[in-house]
Amino acid sequence: MPIEVRPVRPDEHDEAGRVTALAYREFVRPEDTGWREYLDRIAAVSERASRTLVLVAVEDDRILGSATLELSGRTEPDDEEPPAPDEAHIRMLGVHPDARRRGIARALMDVCVDEARRAGKTRVTLNTTERMRAAQEMYASMGFERRPDRVFPDGFVLLGYEKVIDSGKNSV
Repeated sequence: MPIEVRPVRPDEHDEAGRVTALAYREFVRPEDTGWREYLDRIAAVSERASRTLVLVAVEDDRILGSATLELSGRTEPDDEEPPAPDEAHIRMLGVHPDARRRGIARALMDVCVDEARRAGKTRVTLNTTERMRAAQEMYASMGFERRPDRVFPDGFVLLGYEKVIDSGKNSV
C-alpha cells in the first residue's frame, strides 16, 4: 500500500506527536535541557493543529511521520510574528526511525511545498540544526538554499533555509 500524506485527524494527534518526538529524540544529549522541553512541544500536536497545517505520512493506518506547515499562524502563538504574506514555514518534520530512508520526509516536504503554493505563497522557509545532517542534505537536494541563521542568546544555532516557489496563481 502506498504512503499517503494528508492532514492529521484529531484522533491521530497523540500518535503523530509521539512519532515526531521519537524522530527527534536521537538528537538530544544529556546536557540538552532545552531539547527535552522541545520534545514535549513537538508531541503537542493538538495544541498547534488549530493554528497550523499538520500533515502526516500514513501507511496501513500507521503514522510514519509528520510535518507542521505555518501558513498564517505560528506553531507557538506567542513565539513570533506570523509568517510574511508570501511565506510558508515548515516546522517539526520527523519520520519514525524504523521508517527512514524510504522517501517519507521528502514526500512530506513535497506536500508542504504544494500546500504553500496552493495558499499563494512564493517562498518556503525552514530551520534545522547542525546535528541534522541528513535533513540538510535533503533540503539542498530539493532546491532549498541557505539563508541567515537564527542564533539564540545561549549560542544555540538554527540553520536557515529558503526555497522560492511559483505561487501557481498564474499557472494554467
